[in-house]
Amino acid sequence: MQISPFLLEQYFAKHEFTAKYMLSSSDCDGFPMEYILRHATSEELDMWNSLTLGYTEGMGSRFLREAICRFYKEAKPENVLVASPGELSFILMNVLMERGSDCGGDKPHAVVVSPAYQSLYQVLESLDCDISYWKASCVRQADDMTVGKEDASIECGAECVPGSEDTCGESGTERTCGGRVSGREWKFDIEELRSLVKPQTRLIVINFPHNPTGAYITRAQLDGIVEIARSCGAYLYSDEMYRDLIVRDGIEPLPAVCDIYEKGISLWGTAKSFGLAGLRTGWFVSQDTDLLAKIQSFKDYLSICCSAPSEVLTAMALNHSENFIGPNVEKIRSNVAFFKEAVEAGKLPFVTDFIPPAAGSVAFVGIDPAKAAYLLDFTPATALEFSDAIVEKYGIMTVPAPMFETTGNWLRIGFGRENFKEVVSTLFWR
Repeated sequence: MQISPFLLEQYFAKHEFTAKYMLSSSDCDGFPMEYILRHATSEELDMWNSLTLGYTEGMGSRFLREAICRFYKEAKPENVLVASPGELSFILMNVLMERGSDCGGDKPHAVVVSPAYQSLYQVLESLDCDISYWKASCVRQADDMTVGKEDASIECGAECVPGSEDTCGESGTERTCGGRVSGREWKFDIEELRSLVKPQTRLIVINFPHNPTGAYITRAQLDGIVEIARSCGAYLYSDEMYRDLIVRDGIEPLPAVCDIYEKGISLWGTAKSFGLAGLRTGWFVSQDTDLLAKIQSFKDYLSICCSAPSEVLTAMALNHSENFIGPNVEKIRSNVAFFKEAVEAGKLPFVTDFIPPAAGSVAFVGIDPAKAAYLLDFTPATALEFSDAIVEKYGIMTVPAPMFETTGNWLRIGFGRENFKEVVSTLFWR
């Protein structure tokens, strides 16, 4: 199996540990160990203090799987498999997408949201699967519609190129953004998804809250996705790593896919919602216990089991989730409001398009790199040139669209860091 370089992770590896400020991280600030232990019960502290550093159960220790089940309506410990999130995703795709007789000699087919975290599609590409991409679009907030090539509105996502004239990459199409804070919304068209599935579609991959746009969907839309998956017998893999990070008021939290679809697979973990990326803990929950057994069998060749200390600390966080998720939501909301105010006030003149996230910790922000010349010693032409220059001169790391293999001058901005306002106010304002 030949797999391409992970562009985003390599870009982080290049800058993350030398940059002074992180403006594009998707995770929230890591909570200190002392914070976790301070919120633990006496029984949990006893478990921690008596911990021995031996092997743990391959599926995840039972006390941890029981703690995970509290967040799902249909789950029992046998419906849970614990490992690092990336490992789980990698194994799932290898297990599900091997070529077999059920494809009639054709390549197995998958549909994946786009843009997306690279592991959600790159493993499939490396397995030589047939892939269709379900692309995000920009629509006006006043219209609850989706956008196609023939529509008079604008299709953004991978094809939108914000520029100094505030025009879209679609030739001759202007957009009205209500100033620099957009009057539009990121959307995924359910009917487009329906058109992408095939009789041999074996897997549909979704990610809501969405990274990198911050898009979210309604319960009715999720039900529509499940109906489409069921119609062709496909598994529905739902990356729910940003679960419960609801930013906008009035948003209805979605149920986990594993609770509403017999072939649904839900991924969650400690990195994003809980602010505990260093634990490297994630989990699959699914009604399909046979599938989980196949994944565990593959996992025997990789990590075998999880870190014993991480399991105990993860259980503590899950049992006291309000002390971890709640503060992160408030921090994200405050930083989004601050950024929106700064953009509206013209204090970030290079920002051409800000669609505040509905949920999650990130947004895809359109920029005109040329308008950032006042910050630099030259006039950047692309988001990548902007990002490379801004980290070199100011120690501020941003993530440009090419790291998501997406065209256009977009930056992913992360709102989960305590020093967010300091970075924006002291280093970006004129």
